[in-house]
Amino acid sequence: MRVALVTVGDELLAGETVNTNAAWLGEQLTARGASVERSAAVPDRVADIARVVSEYRAEHDAVVVTGGLGPTHDDVTMAAVAAAFGRDLEESEEALAWLEAHGGYEREDLAEGTARLPAGARPLHNEVGVAPGCVIDGVYVLPGVPDEMKAMFESVRREFTGTRLSVATVDVDEPESALLDRFAELRERFDVTVGSYPGDHVRVRLRGEDEREVERAAAWLRERVDLVSE
Repeated sequence: MRVALVTVGDELLAGETVNTNAAWLGEQLTARGASVERSAAVPDRVADIARVVSEYRAEHDAVVVTGGLGPTHDDVTMAAVAAAFGRDLEESEEALAWLEAHGGYEREDLAEGTARLPAGARPLHNEVGVAPGCVIDGVYVLPGVPDEMKAMFESVRREFTGTRLSVATVDVDEPESALLDRFAELRERFDVTVGSYPGDHVRVRLRGEDEREVERAAAWLRERVDLVSE
């Protein structure tokens, strides 16, 4: 399953808020076996959100959008997703009924626009907040508040599928440039992908569908590099 992520918020682009949602979703989706292929942070502008959602949904099996839900002036994500599908926003009777029955809210106390969703969307209930999310033709719209987003993702987690990859990590005490010949031979010998991430040392991650193949590749590499001392 090919997935793209869209995180919404001027504060993300300004560096005022760290985009932890994208990192958490990437980790969770990868653990499900989904392949996260694109990720974009976009401002609180209807046209920008709608354009990116339209582009990504044409190329991926699913798009996960977070942020910009609610009734305030800068909460424009639902309007943008509706625009991406050429649909109107409508008050969701199902979402309102859930907020009354389970959220402890009186309908008349909710701010106007709280439960407006794209026409035909399936509501996703907010277990730890107010503003509902939704699903519409493979686009999953979740809150930006991390606790709310994580709780809502749990309700749709099983809808993301794929082949789970086995991963092995080798910490190497050599410059990355010195490892290129061994990486090339590794890829020739084993059916794995190789990623290297320099820092205080080089962290090499091997990924593949066959757990034994990944383990053999990791053992082969460990015998041919200087390992980081524990």
